[in-house]
Amino acid sequence: MDAETKQTIKQEFQIHKRDTGSVEVQVALLTQRIKELTEHLRVHRKDNSSRRGMLMLVNRRRKLLDYLKRKDIQRYQALIQRLGLRR
Repeated sequence: MDAETKQTIKQEFQIHKRDTGSVEVQVALLTQRIKELTEHLRVHRKDNSSRRGMLMLVNRRRKLLDYLKRKDIQRYQALIQRLGLRR
């Protein structure tokens, strides 16, 4: 993921002007990286180190989403709807 894509995602999901680390931004960035790795793994089926890395990213995203669900259910529902995640 290039810096321009990252900046665009941060601007789209930030809560306030200087927000770069909120749960929404982190989950959105992880989702983009997971999508890119999914495409990579479709072509390179035997790349098990990338598969392991993707699973670690998925688990990190799951933990962040569980935290957000516990803290603020409305923000959680809005985020999964915006990202198109199934839950």
